[in-house]
Amino acid sequence: MNEAPVALVTGAARRVGAAIVRRLHADGWRLAIHCGSSREEADALAAQLNTERPASAQVFSADLRREQAPAELIDAVRLRLGPPTALVNNASSYHPTPLASLTPAQIDELVATNLKAPLLLIQAALAAGALRQVVNLLDVHTRQQPRPGLSAYNAAKDGLWALTETLAVELAPAVRVNGVALGHIAAEVRAEPSEAERQDLIDKDAQLPHIPMRRFGTPAEVAAVVSWLLSEQAGYLAGAVIPVDGARRLV
Repeated sequence: MNEAPVALVTGAARRVGAAIVRRLHADGWRLAIHCGSSREEADALAAQLNTERPASAQVFSADLRREQAPAELIDAVRLRLGPPTALVNNASSYHPTPLASLTPAQIDELVATNLKAPLLLIQAALAAGALRQVVNLLDVHTRQQPRPGLSAYNAAKDGLWALTETLAVELAPAVRVNGVALGHIAAEVRAEPSEAERQDLIDKDAQLPHIPMRRFGTPAEVAAVVSWLLSEQAGYLAGAVIPVDGARRLV
């Protein structure tokens, strides 16, 4: 019987999420790979990992905008792999919402993916009985340099930052809750980029001259920080938010 602990990573089919999955798999975890619409890419990632180590990764599809989805996802992971010991909340939606045209539906979507789903996932994972560590993927700009035209996203993502600090106190000492605040991270885009990917590329082009490190971060660098936070070496760290932004927040 495979006794390796289970880590659930949301939004894990591509980009930063996939890099986190690969790194945690190399660390010896069994991986629950959550995806929304990118099932083909998630399946390919799981197949690769299972070739390296049989029965070490499974894919779970869920639309985290649905209120019941977080509890259903945790239950599916528990039944197929076992209750998750670690939860990495990476899934996120991101698109501009100028105040003049902002709609209730846009607010609901951005709050659901960036705040509500992570909170409900933590609640369900805690009830499943094995949860010991949570890492929330945050956006360094929502607190340090909030960008105009993104009011709903900024508010939801900054809410996740506050949630990270709140639950670090509420769930200690049984569960360690920490965050990783991302700056601009280089990542592949589809041949036909989504609106969020197009906006991300525009942001990157504008921001590069202002990043003290003079480059973008990489998904592997983000994954390395997540890996360390889930390790015993970070055993006394709780309620911390580690910026991975090349010092952009400081200028």
